[in-house]
Amino acid sequence: MEPGSDSFTLTTRWSTAADAEGLAVVHAGAWRYAYAGVIPEPGLTRMIGRRGPGWWRRLHDGRARALVAVFGGDIVGYALFGRCRSGPGGEIQELYVRPECHGNGFGSRLFAAARAELDSRGAVPLTVWCLAGNLVGLDFYRALGGRETGRAREHVAGAVLEKLRFTWT
Repeated sequence: MEPGSDSFTLTTRWSTAADAEGLAVVHAGAWRYAYAGVIPEPGLTRMIGRRGPGWWRRLHDGRARALVAVFGGDIVGYALFGRCRSGPGGEIQELYVRPECHGNGFGSRLFAAARAELDSRGAVPLTVWCLAGNLVGLDFYRALGGRETGRAREHVAGAVLEKLRFTWT
């Protein structure tokens, strides 16, 4: 098939329990890429291991779901979002794309779809937290126009890591 055909168009949709394996693959690959050398080992491996297919199936059992990006029939990214945990508006808690898909605009399109969904719910402003050591993530959110509006520290896998808050109004 040619890249211009329908099966090579990036689409977004809500996940189902049948997506558990694909979501686990995206999560594992994206976390290894983003957090190697940032989150100490073996903590990083343990954190990834907790998010296997079973975790994703249980997420759906609880009536939650992710917004997934699909390309060529495969899940290439996902976003988890909802009401902001630390103030008014909405928050994207997680947005990850498979590392081999970086640079294709998939993350930007997934972000735009998640933001549009939050906007439709009246969940404005939008907040995203990003670990300071995740340089790819920081560059991504800055390129999307996020304003740095705060910093905090978080205990992750036995280490105290700095995170930055980005806001869109």
